[in-house]
Amino acid sequence: MNTRTGTLTRDEISEQSQWDLSGLYSSDEEWNSELEILERELPGYASFQGTLAQSSTTLKACIEFDMNFSRKLEKLYTFAHLKNDEDKTNSFYQGNFEKVMRLLTEAGSASSFIRPEIMTIPQDQMAQFLEEKEIEFYKYHLEQILRYRDHTLTDKEEKLLAASGEMGRASRDAFDMLDNADLKLGEIEGEDGEPLSLTHGNFQSLMQSYDRRVRKDAFHTYYNAYESHRFTYSTLLSGSVKKDLFYSRSRNYSGYRAKALFSENIAESVYDNLIESVHQNLKPLYKYFDLRKRLLGVDELHAYDCGVPLVKNIKWRMPYEEAVEKIKISLQPLGTEYVERLEQGLLKDRWTDRYENKGKRSGAYSSGCYDSNPFILMNYQEDNINSVYTLAHEAGHSMHSLFSRETQPYLYADYTIFVAEVASTFNESLLTKYFLSQDIDQEMRIYLLCREIDNFRGTLYRQTMFAEFEHRVYEAAENNQPLTIETFQEIYKSLLELYFGPGLVLDDCLSLECFRIPHFYFSFYVYKYATGISAAYALADRVLSGGNEELNDYLNFLKSGGSKYPIDLLKMAGVDMNSPEPVRTALTKFSALVDELESLTIKN
Repeated sequence: MNTRTGTLTRDEISEQSQWDLSGLYSSDEEWNSELEILERELPGYASFQGTLAQSSTTLKACIEFDMNFSRKLEKLYTFAHLKNDEDKTNSFYQGNFEKVMRLLTEAGSASSFIRPEIMTIPQDQMAQFLEEKEIEFYKYHLEQILRYRDHTLTDKEEKLLAASGEMGRASRDAFDMLDNADLKLGEIEGEDGEPLSLTHGNFQSLMQSYDRRVRKDAFHTYYNAYESHRFTYSTLLSGSVKKDLFYSRSRNYSGYRAKALFSENIAESVYDNLIESVHQNLKPLYKYFDLRKRLLGVDELHAYDCGVPLVKNIKWRMPYEEAVEKIKISLQPLGTEYVERLEQGLLKDRWTDRYENKGKRSGAYSSGCYDSNPFILMNYQEDNINSVYTLAHEAGHSMHSLFSRETQPYLYADYTIFVAEVASTFNESLLTKYFLSQDIDQEMRIYLLCREIDNFRGTLYRQTMFAEFEHRVYEAAENNQPLTIETFQEIYKSLLELYFGPGLVLDDCLSLECFRIPHFYFSFYVYKYATGISAAYALADRVLSGGNEELNDYLNFLKSGGSKYPIDLLKMAGVDMNSPEPVRTALTKFSALVDELESLTIKN
């Protein structure tokens, strides 16, 4: 597959290259039948309303009904969203996705009494319930709910907020359709002189083209598409922020960031420590941009010059099957079981939807549910080294999910996003170590070293910049500052100037980048990439320099799901994210990589 795969339709992609969803449902008819059955079960929630304080037996029965219903609904949702992401222009699967989202909203409304009713149980009585053997298994689950006592409303108010869920996702859904289905990114002249249609998938590959004319044309053509829709994108992002503020204010949080971090019991100091630590370590990043400018031999360094490899005689090409083999070898420190099960999933069991096709959701992710295999959406480009790393990254998520679901009961199987990025980035770190350990010449070493530097730059520095952007935007909104297109672009431009420094020329269109980041519709998510890479590299060093105990600590972390709060799970694995040290250590590692690059290229 190459940078032109965006021209392929879904039915032109081989079956082996598509994920196998038959383990979820054998047909659309079976899915629809299960949906109808679950719809008929929905009124069962009402039988529990007003009874939860009667006894621990009644409370347990309600929790079990809710868990069983949720488990079935997640399976329905997983199939619907995966099919919908295969081709966003397929109206049949769009319809199915809307059906299950409607049921999700209705279920949220029907079950909305549970949490506030639990809150009304007198504390002495609840303390007694929690000591009873019958409720022992649900103790941690209930303690998590009781944390929200100050942020839980009346039954009627909770029902209204739950019913608003479908309406509340309008901005995100509109962004998704505009960005993946309606947006026309334009066409450029490729390296071979032939017309080439831009896609989200091949844009990153084109940013690595050795032909600066191609990079520049692709960059400006790509952002011209966003320029032509900038007011729509600005309105959608503003609507998403206002929706979030409505929910945080309704639930009596001091701000939306506080609400977002509360769910994982993360102190806001963790967020602030991240930003402060990065601010104190921007000089190595500026040094890297200066090196890049010198090695590329350009008078001015632009954003479209920051992805091209710094060696010109290497053409990266790695088919999907070869990528799986390299990943498998690199992950051998994690043990035979881990490696064999991953290989089986990526090849024989068809966890992965490998290649880009018309209408397919951009980017990559790992998904699935308690009753399915993990599934990986890719837009794999064999001429882009980042595709190999993305596959290793998503495989980390998938194995984390697999081990958690096999080890933990449904109630405690789901891990939070804060720890999710640890397993994925851990895999990337081992892949880099493997590549650099091979008998390679200096040019390949520089190539791989730059990739590792760019990974740090993209995951630690860039995601922190995104996190700071979100924080500033939400602070502005909470201070009643209008969220106009100028507000977004001014905040983003000021951060570009801070994080890129004086060595890079900022094209005016780069401030439009804030409108194309889908994670901003899942607010206060991106900082977890930066904390994740910091924790991952600390744990990777611990495993590689340790023995069976350190390995087992890490594997037990993967098997722990959501059985504890994320900070506690990471402490159990061997790293304390309440301290700024893991972030500072990762930044020190970045600085050392830049110094090594400088020493290898001193004569160039």
